[in-house]
Amino acid sequence: MSEKRQGKDRVDLLADVAEMYFLKGNTQAQIAKKIGVTRSMISRMLTESRDAGIVNIQINRPIKEDRNLARVLCERYKLIQARVIENGRSTNLLSCLGKVASKVLVDQLKPGFILGTSWGTAISATVEELSLDRFIKNIKIAQLLGALGARIKDYDGHGIIRRLEEKLGGDGIYLNAPFLVENQSIAKSLLENKSIQEALAFGKKADVALLGVGSADPVNSSYYLSGYVKKEEMLAVQETGAVGDVCGRFFDIGGNNAAIEFQAGLIGIPVNNLKAIPIRIGVAGGAEKVKPILGALRGGYINILVADATTVRAVLAADVMNENSAR
Repeated sequence: MSEKRQGKDRVDLLADVAEMYFLKGNTQAQIAKKIGVTRSMISRMLTESRDAGIVNIQINRPIKEDRNLARVLCERYKLIQARVIENGRSTNLLSCLGKVASKVLVDQLKPGFILGTSWGTAISATVEELSLDRFIKNIKIAQLLGALGARIKDYDGHGIIRRLEEKLGGDGIYLNAPFLVENQSIAKSLLENKSIQEALAFGKKADVALLGVGSADPVNSSYYLSGYVKKEEMLAVQETGAVGDVCGRFFDIGGNNAAIEFQAGLIGIPVNNLKAIPIRIGVAGGAEKVKPILGALRGGYINILVADATTVRAVLAADVMNENSAR
């Protein structure tokens, strides 16, 4: 049998060789004997099958967790649950956070629940990793913060809701408004719109919220990086003492409300209603999220945290340092 078979015949041959090797456990020598080529040809065929996308190899490395750090978090910040991922060989922290957070989310959801969510890269990573054997009955997914815009479809609010509808089999409740408008007067007018009021009413009744933890630093802020907020505006937010935000609601290192003027233009769930949601899952990691996570924990914005061990240790250290400097 010639190694030079082309077109569909060649693809079929490569698939046959790959199945014999990867699925049936035949050695390269055994396969070579069966189809009448040399062992070195089989080796080249296996490489070709991977290069052509006929074979996709996925490594499901187990994610290790630090239960002691999780316990410390729960005790110190009165959390319902904490999941702390050990920083290992994997370089894709966001993917690891998403895998763990997706399992946490599924465990918390029940038939008839309302799931509220905003938007962001951590939320997008969590949605990406969601995998269910069957849909959860009568789930509704409510958008808690207005849309970022069509330019960033993967982690914009509308895109997140659509993907959650597909993954969970639920009905999406869309907040058809931008997340930020020019001033309080425009925000007030939009918030009087019936459809927006109805969407936010669902959000206020949410049983579970899936939340990212944003940074107020322009270098790391989704608001600035997306091009919707100028650097000068983010610097003004920082000058109020803000270190981070959850669902657009900014807070300082102590968890106190900050950037009041900026928030006046937000179209989203009010902070008191956000904190009233029984289960609030925060997903965040990385050095840039240390102060935002600390502020979110102190302010009670989240009561379940999914983060990585390096970040959590830095959060705890920053907490102690901040307490000492305040004395």
